[in-house]
Amino acid sequence: MKVKEIEVNRFISKSEIDGIDFVINSYVGCPNACMYCYASYMQNFSGHQEEWGTFLDVKKTNYKLLKRSVEGKTYLMSSTTDCYNSYEKKYELTRNILKQLINFNVNLIIETKNELILRDLDLLKQIRNLKVIISLNTLDDKFRQDIEKESSINSRLKTIQELVKNGLEVIVNISPIFPYLTDYKKIIEKTKKYVSEYKFQFLELKSGSKRKALKYIGDKYPNYYLEYAKIYLLNDTEYFDKLKKEIEEYCNRLGLKYYF
Repeated sequence: MKVKEIEVNRFISKSEIDGIDFVINSYVGCPNACMYCYASYMQNFSGHQEEWGTFLDVKKTNYKLLKRSVEGKTYLMSSTTDCYNSYEKKYELTRNILKQLINFNVNLIIETKNELILRDLDLLKQIRNLKVIISLNTLDDKFRQDIEKESSINSRLKTIQELVKNGLEVIVNISPIFPYLTDYKKIIEKTKKYVSEYKFQFLELKSGSKRKALKYIGDKYPNYYLEYAKIYLLNDTEYFDKLKKEIEEYCNRLGLKYYF
């Protein structure tokens, strides 16, 4: 992993995501190195020639949040990197940002895969309007290791339980749903005791990530390759159209809160 400290003016930017005013990305790059990562396009703008998942820029700044720009706003940590990636243990950028946020009335959403978030329970419990989104798209850790580097399935399940135990609201993001490989029902059955809400995102593949994913499916799951080719090369939406209706019926039957 190539790690570099860079000087920046600020760590927040205006959001183009519905319902989110600002995003906070304290790092550029991500050690999770997810095969499917939509944020890998950041490589084109960061000046890095290295493969996505092999570099990390650590943002250094003296920028301080101001009450007039923070109060009542909704923030997302993080939209293009995991704010609790393994290097956060050393640099504590996320923790230092939280130390500022606890002084304001903000709506904060933290999305992560990593158990390091538990380190900051003392701060998280001081934020009045907080939601934590834990991403999980399989219970098979062997499959997980093929598509993501960091954070085992067991560690994510334990993180969910510990966050809820400490009174925090947790949403499980079943994402991305790999056709024929992600068993969303098993994930729900394993987590519904703790989780307040579910988010579902279908696997989207673009450029480099499409090539990697299709090669992986062809090598490891050749019986599904033609189905993936229909979806991602011929833009056939039938599979996900049917799956969305199935998910809606299943969640409604169980009385679960969910969104796509």
